[in-house]
Amino acid sequence: MDEKKTNPEAPAHHRRAHYSGKYPRHFAEKYKELNPEKYADEQGKVAEKGRTPAGTHIPIMVDEILDVLRIRPGETGLDATLGYGGHTQKMLERLAGRGHLYATDLDPIESAKTRARLASLGYGPEILTVLHQNYADLDRITPGHPFDFILADLGVSSMQIDNPARGFTWKAEGPLDLRLDPTAGETAAERLRALDREELQGLLRENADEPFAAEIAEEVHSIFRKGGEIRTTTDLRKAIETALPPMPAEERKEAVKKSCQRVFQALRIDVNSEFESLYAFLEKLPLVLAPGGRVAVLTFHSGEDRLVKKAFRQGERDGIYCAAAKEPVRPGREECWRNPRAHSTKLRWAVRSEKTL
Repeated sequence: MDEKKTNPEAPAHHRRAHYSGKYPRHFAEKYKELNPEKYADEQGKVAEKGRTPAGTHIPIMVDEILDVLRIRPGETGLDATLGYGGHTQKMLERLAGRGHLYATDLDPIESAKTRARLASLGYGPEILTVLHQNYADLDRITPGHPFDFILADLGVSSMQIDNPARGFTWKAEGPLDLRLDPTAGETAAERLRALDREELQGLLRENADEPFAAEIAEEVHSIFRKGGEIRTTTDLRKAIETALPPMPAEERKEAVKKSCQRVFQALRIDVNSEFESLYAFLEKLPLVLAPGGRVAVLTFHSGEDRLVKKAFRQGERDGIYCAAAKEPVRPGREECWRNPRAHSTKLRWAVRSEKTL
């Protein structure tokens, strides 16, 4: 019997997405991975194959971060980039029910899901405060005293990358969006239209070291001059494919892949003002970190890593930090196999000195 007829208040039944073949290929078809509460074993099966389950995120270098932060019960900390909450959960476990953890995230969609998920594990507002704000505004958080530990994971979460509707990936059709907060600011498509050819070429070089920056910028503006549009991820991918010069087939396939990765990265950094946010975060960091406080930062490309390295080394020379990483900590081979998105990760850390600013 139809439950809606006997119980009008029952939730509407939605048929799952159908797919051809033995396994689902597209994001919306992966209904088991997207419903871990109902299909608890599915995520483990996917992870065992070295893949990230759809709609989730595998935290990177957890043990190394916890070694650096040395969290003790009763302390106050900040997870500057909440994401799926994997690092957050491990830090909360170290607090053992005492102290408080603040967490910020620009994404109102995913942060709401994460807050609910952590609350279901017993981490409610008495020990966890989730704020929808840019981590660059960490000085606006008012715990009443400086933070004992801070983590900033600068990577984009898998939930955002995997969902074509967010427009973060060149591998699937979707709107060319790339905003971490889809409720504010320009989309990548709007930003691309606003840049002239020289500006786009400079952006691709500065944000991603794109070797074909001139060719791609020329192709994009050729499309616009002829009255065409670049509104979707597929539109941009095709423009990149057209722009690249002739080369052997296999070499070209790899070149297109790498250029797509770099171009999407460069646009994402620009759309979300990521370098500006990192500058502000690093500048304000000593002001909110307690004497002896520890900070760990995960970076995923050379531009970010250079900024963090420079700030920590200069801070150590100025006596702001009493210790800082001489070299970045890298994920091990086994972790990179389990989570291929860990390959480019670098962890840098610093410890606040007793110096008064």
